[in-house]
Amino acid sequence: MKSKIKDLRSSTGMTQKAFAKRFGIPLSTLRKWEQGESSPPKYVVELIAGNLPASDENQITVSGKEGAVYYYDRSRHLVEDARANCIHITEDLELVKEQNLGLYLDELFDAFYEIQEKFNRDCRFDQQEDILWI
Repeated sequence: MKSKIKDLRSSTGMTQKAFAKRFGIPLSTLRKWEQGESSPPKYVVELIAGNLPASDENQITVSGKEGAVYYYDRSRHLVEDARANCIHITEDLELVKEQNLGLYLDELFDAFYEIQEKFNRDCRFDQQEDILWI
């Protein structure tokens, strides 16, 4: 029986190590699934399949400032940065000028990193202090 997980990984061109890291699967578990020693639950296969990088015809690569690269998945309306942070986009980006799109995505992800850092700071503070916010 051919492994569905192996087919999914092969379609991405990722190594086992990269695929395992991307989806938070222990490498030994992925190898067992691919070799048919065990099988992943059906929902795991479906979750992975639904979160695979877009095919070439559905993905646009956009360049930002200072070498930043973003990937827009047209079919899922997701923008991803090189750190694998994904943001769902509700606006249709098809007619946005390519030169401007990079700038807009730079601003979007800069704001995301800023709020992510604030969130991390708040969580660290919460772990250190015995207070409740009301």
